[in-house]
Amino acid sequence: MMKLKKNVAVSDSGFIFNPDTGESFTANPMGLEMLARMRSGSDTESISHEIARKYNIDKDTVEKDYHDFVSMLKHHNLLEHVTEEEA
Repeated sequence: MMKLKKNVAVSDSGFIFNPDTGESFTANPMGLEMLARMRSGSDTESISHEIARKYNIDKDTVEKDYHDFVSMLKHHNLLEHVTEEEA
């Protein structure tokens, strides 16, 4: 299970700051919601389902967008792997 690193700051407006590297990023409203759901411990299936329902987008599109978003987060070292016990 992947989770946003605890020290990564995310503002309500979608500004993401990684204090480890000093890099900052901006997430759109859908990305911000994905981050919030990841932080709350939601799994991929429930995130995809809720985003698809809320934004009226087909689930396949949301799943692709989610996986692309997670790949970007991994690339910028914003995620950490957690075990089931830590989740």
